[in-house]
Amino acid sequence: MRLKTKLKNYYFTAISSVIFAVVGFAYNAWRMEVTEDNNNIRTAAFEVLIVLAEFEQILYAAHYDKNTIEGSPRVGWVKIGLASDLSALISPEIEMEMEKLTDLWHSNWSSITEIQTSVERLVQSVTSARMKIKSTLKKLD
Repeated sequence: MRLKTKLKNYYFTAISSVIFAVVGFAYNAWRMEVTEDNNNIRTAAFEVLIVLAEFEQILYAAHYDKNTIEGSPRVGWVKIGLASDLSALISPEIEMEMEKLTDLWHSNWSSITEIQTSVERLVQSVTSARMKIKSTLKKLD
């Protein structure tokens, strides 16, 4: 009888240990995956925020300073393209926001040196994108 009880305890302990090990490993693997995804999103979001600030500087240089070098539309296109590419790594919502900004840039780039409302619409769109990126960052685990 005593041997049977000892074996039951041994088997119960062994099976419980294996179950806890598998559950622990599965949780750890899942947590590492989520952490990696969040790190990728953070990195892309910070880069997009930097690019948006640079894009905004291009707008201001072109409109207020009438500086065709620092306010070059070609550089603006590159910044918008980079921000759009990186936005796909953040979230579909941010990607759509960047598509709106790209469309707005497409229809207003030629008038940013003369028309104040073009610059205001673009800056407003940049601000909206920034706010949504910050909101997305706050939601991360």
